[in-house]
Amino acid sequence: MTTDQAIIFTILFFFFALLLWGRLRYDLVAFMALLAALVLGVVPTEQAFTGFGHPATIIIALVLIISKGLSSSGAIELIAKQVSRFSNSLQTHIAAMAGISAGLSAVMNNVAALALLIPVDLQAAKKAQRNPALTLMPLSFATILGGMITLIGTPPNIIIAKFRQQATGESFAMFDFAPVGLACAFVGVLFVATIGWRLLPAGRRQQDAAPGLLDVSEFIAELHVPEDSPVIGKRVRELDADAEENDVAIVGLIRNGKRLPGQARLVEINAGDILVVEAVPEAMDRVVGALKLDYQDKEHDTGLLSSEDMSLMEVVVPNGARIEGRTAVALRLQYRHGVTLLGVSREGRQFRERVRNLEVRAGDVLLLFGPNEILQEINAWLGTLPLGGQGHELVQRHKAWLAAGLFATAILLASSGVLYLPVALALVVVAYVLFNVLPARHVYDSIEWPVIVLLGSMIPLGVALETSGGTALIAAGITGLSAGGSPVFVLVLLMVVTMTLSDLMNNTATAVMAAPIAVDIANRLQVSPDPFLMAVAVAASCAFLTPIGHKNNTLILGPGGYRFGDYWRMGLPLEVLIIAVSIPMILWVWPF
Repeated sequence: MTTDQAIIFTILFFFFALLLWGRLRYDLVAFMALLAALVLGVVPTEQAFTGFGHPATIIIALVLIISKGLSSSGAIELIAKQVSRFSNSLQTHIAAMAGISAGLSAVMNNVAALALLIPVDLQAAKKAQRNPALTLMPLSFATILGGMITLIGTPPNIIIAKFRQQATGESFAMFDFAPVGLACAFVGVLFVATIGWRLLPAGRRQQDAAPGLLDVSEFIAELHVPEDSPVIGKRVRELDADAEENDVAIVGLIRNGKRLPGQARLVEINAGDILVVEAVPEAMDRVVGALKLDYQDKEHDTGLLSSEDMSLMEVVVPNGARIEGRTAVALRLQYRHGVTLLGVSREGRQFRERVRNLEVRAGDVLLLFGPNEILQEINAWLGTLPLGGQGHELVQRHKAWLAAGLFATAILLASSGVLYLPVALALVVVAYVLFNVLPARHVYDSIEWPVIVLLGSMIPLGVALETSGGTALIAAGITGLSAGGSPVFVLVLLMVVTMTLSDLMNNTATAVMAAPIAVDIANRLQVSPDPFLMAVAVAASCAFLTPIGHKNNTLILGPGGYRFGDYWRMGLPLEVLIIAVSIPMILWVWPF
């Protein structure tokens, strides 16, 4: 092993270790690894940031913007709403949702497809009075499977296509992934709809095992300010310390029977005012005693939850969200933005005490309370996704056909070779902005910047691994395990190794690492690299064993009330099934 190989392997070891540790966000870890490689000289200075201009990085960013445009125009909503007809029967609902989600994921980013369909599925579960855990995991797995069908369905396919262009001079085309991807998606959807959901633990199959956070009326109270209360003459915001100490949140002020705008944090409190607070009963009683307040008559109902200027929003935290790994206090949600974090649900467990000091994790469901217009902005600022149809911006349904037509035209032109794919997609983005399908202010918000930073950092590292001879070393190890056996065995072994990596780390990073290894293995065996690259594309996407391997699995963690160990029950047999189906299909369509 050379010095450069030792350095790059050491960097990658710490990269994987930090990812598994989970305390640092994956894009930061990847960027740190790139900087280490630059400082230690294994990545040349002139190649430092070439990954950010790589076609794969550009395509992924453009696909994310287009996915947002399709969603905002209502083009996808027209299809998603049809599933409501299948909500009464569990098996038909899962089959319909899985089929629709797989189809959507083929033409848009699979993370965006899942984010769009989670509220639809939650509403259907509520209407049918069943636990959403039964349907959310099949939905997530189906979106992952559907992304394998086309070039733009999932980032690993885009990365693999570019590596094939480097290896053979020709990239995989838009629908080159379809034969293998369709076979895997069909069998996978059939499995999750008929058998997969039955493999979940009994606790996840019980009704209301993971209730939502919106049932908070019993925790909302209106407290009267008597004439001898020490809060008289103080501004509402001056009570933050007392509220924090007693585990309550002051969420409104009523004067003369009228609710003051927002949370009226700058208004001085008068005798006879009513403070609207949120807390568990024990904390409510403490603050009544501490501030010498009185309980309002329980027969008095001012309809807090129906206030025109205030509302609740239930959101899920994806990987890379601004609030991930931080607290509401650290972000000063209430002080700076007038938004209160009322509750947190994590893997089915609800937190209501000191939630403002709780470090938020990816997969958590948060209950936010604040002015309507502020909640819309805060949701985007935090990087969270609204659940239950709440907090969505207005959908421009009259532009649905325009959005779909522009996108379909771009795909047709790119597939026929008339336009280079990134150029075709960029033209769609420009058209969306010109026709106001997607407002210009939302273009950059649509891009998943942590993924872009991850990919931009990993591509130079992948090149360094290849140029240092590291990929040849790994390829030699994999081919050595076959002891001169059939290339088919090496192909299966490569898939298993890639799937394992993808279950433990980001699938985009897995594809960047495994693609050059696949090419090197093919060269050693003196066969076509196509079947090995296709095997990596399939395996990198199939992260079904953990909630951390794929962002879709993380997104359903909180809403479904899942535990970390729930995923392998459905995911392990599905991964075995995918290997059994994909290997014959790969060898048939892409022979050695």
